[in-house]
Amino acid sequence: MEDANIIELFWARNEDAIAQTDAAYGRRLYTLANRILNNREDAEESVSDTYMKTWESIPPQRPVSFYAFLASICRHLALHRVDWRQAAKRNAEVVTLTDEMERCVPDARRDREMEAREIGKALNAFLDGLPKESRLIFLRRYWHADTIAEIAARYGITESKVKMQLSRTRTKLRKFLEKEGIQV
Repeated sequence: MEDANIIELFWARNEDAIAQTDAAYGRRLYTLANRILNNREDAEESVSDTYMKTWESIPPQRPVSFYAFLASICRHLALHRVDWRQAAKRNAEVVTLTDEMERCVPDARRDREMEAREIGKALNAFLDGLPKESRLIFLRRYWHADTIAEIAARYGITESKVKMQLSRTRTKLRKFLEKEGIQV
């Protein structure tokens, strides 16, 4: 079923919307959640919670990109579950990703005057300016939480090249944000 039709089912409050969403995107959402959580049960629960949150959000929202909308909710819920599950001691992979990114993106607690929307707009502008390969590698690592090895295999390049490209992209991001007046 097409995304527009699934969204119409949500607008009509037809429970088939959830079944159709699961059929279309369930596996991809599970994979995303499981990469973050590394736990089958928690990943399944995050996907289930994604459907519930989507049911609560549509209407009034009408997403332009349905999968991006779902993935954003799923990713947020999975990261929240990591925080909840391991409050004091975080999963090493998530900590690594967070440590890498906090050198580029300001901590919202330290920089209250910068709203999340402004940072999001700046990130989108930055990503739009990247070469396609750099953008895809960056998004696979920091949005989809792919490992270095998975990215290398996906694009047929060495792990060393992936690491170097990510390092260079983070450096460019840091400089871009500073030029935009966002303190890092």
